[in-house]
Amino acid sequence: MTTNHHTEPAQSKTDYLNEAFIRNPHPIYAEVREQESVSRFLLPSGHYAWLVTAYEDVAAVLSDSRFVTNHPVEEGVELPSHVEIISRNLSNVDATDHRRLRRLVQKAFTPRMVDQLRGRIEELTNDLLDQVQAKGEMNLIEDFAFPLPIKVICEMLGVPIEDQDKFSDWSSAIMEGFNNPKHAERSEQALIAFIDYLQHLIARRRSDLKQDLISDLIRVEEDGDMLSEHELYAMIFVLIIAGHETTVNLIGNGVLSLLEHPEQLEQLKNEPELIHSAIEEILRYDGPVEVNNMRLATEDVELQGKQIRKGEMVFVALASANRDDNHFTDPNTFDITRKVNDHLAFGKGIHFCMGAPLARLEGEIAISTLLRRMPELRLKTNRESLNWRHGIIIRGLKEIPLVF
Repeated sequence: MTTNHHTEPAQSKTDYLNEAFIRNPHPIYAEVREQESVSRFLLPSGHYAWLVTAYEDVAAVLSDSRFVTNHPVEEGVELPSHVEIISRNLSNVDATDHRRLRRLVQKAFTPRMVDQLRGRIEELTNDLLDQVQAKGEMNLIEDFAFPLPIKVICEMLGVPIEDQDKFSDWSSAIMEGFNNPKHAERSEQALIAFIDYLQHLIARRRSDLKQDLISDLIRVEEDGDMLSEHELYAMIFVLIIAGHETTVNLIGNGVLSLLEHPEQLEQLKNEPELIHSAIEEILRYDGPVEVNNMRLATEDVELQGKQIRKGEMVFVALASANRDDNHFTDPNTFDITRKVNDHLAFGKGIHFCMGAPLARLEGEIAISTLLRRMPELRLKTNRESLNWRHGIIIRGLKEIPLVF
C-alpha cells in the first residue's frame, strides 16, 4: 500500500475577515492577483481552502465539471433532516441532476413570467417610497432594498401577505449563518421554521392549486418526471434566499456607488435610458456576491502551477475577477456607459444564476424610480461610518441612511 505524501502548500497571509478588508477588499484583491492568483487560506472553521482571484481562472473554475458544488457527506455523518432537505437545491447539484431540475423549474420560472411582473414591481416600489417620502429621510436597506424583493418573491410564490414578514426574518437569519459561523444557531432555527412552514403551505396548495409559482412547481412535469417533495422545498428555498439577498445588495451597493460618483449619478438622472448599462456596471464594480459557493475538486487539477488535490475546497472571488485589469479596461473606474462588460456577478456555466433576469428587473425599477422621485438623494453620514455585513460570501451594507 502506498501513502500519498505531498508538501502542504503555503498559506496566504491575507486576512479575508478583518474590518479593513470587508470595508474595501479591492486593493487587497489586486495585490493577491498580482502575487499569487491561486492561493490557500484558512477558513474560520479551521480548514484550508483555495481562493481563485483572476478573471480567466475564475471563469475556468465556474465552467469546469471537475469542480462540483454537490458535496458528498463523509461516511458515518448524518445530516440533520432540515439541512438534508435544502441541500438538493439548484446551487448544490451538478451535471445530470442539475440539468433535470433546471429544465423542470424553467418551465415554471420563464422570462415571460418575469417580464409580466414589471407593473407589480413598479407598484410595490412606489408604495415603499410613499411611506418615507414625507419624512425626507430613510434607511435604504430596511425601508426599501430589503422589503422590495421579499414582497416580489413572496407574491410570485403565493405566500399570504400576513406571512411575508416571517420570510423576511428567516431569510436574513439564514444568510447571516451562511456568512458568519457565529450566527449558526440562529440560522439553524430559522431554517427549521422555514421548512416547517413550507410543508404546510405546499400541502394546502396540493389540495387547492392556484395561479402562483408554488402551484406551477407542483404542476410542472416532463416525460412523467416531477419535482419531489424535498426538491420543492429546496427550490423554493433557493428562490427566496438566493434571489432575495442578491437583489437587496444590488440595490444597496448600486445606490452607494452612484452617490460616491456624483458625475455618474447626474448622467443617469439626465439620461434615464442608461439604467440598463448602469445596472451591469453596478454588478461588475461592487456586485452583491463577493465569493461564490464552495466547490470541491473531484480529481487532482493544476491551476496556475498550483496542485489542487482531489477533495480540496475551492472558492472563486467574483468581486476580484470583476476588477481584474488583465480583463477589464480601467476596472476601478465606475462607468455606467461601459460598453464591454462581461462580468461574472451572476456566475458562469451550468450554475449561472437562474434569477438573474428578475434581479436585473428589480434593480432597474428600484434605482430608476428612486432617482426620479428623490433627485436630491444623498448620504446622511460619511462612508467610513457605514457598517458592512461580515463574511466572505455576501457583499452588502447593514444600513444606508439617506436624506432627500
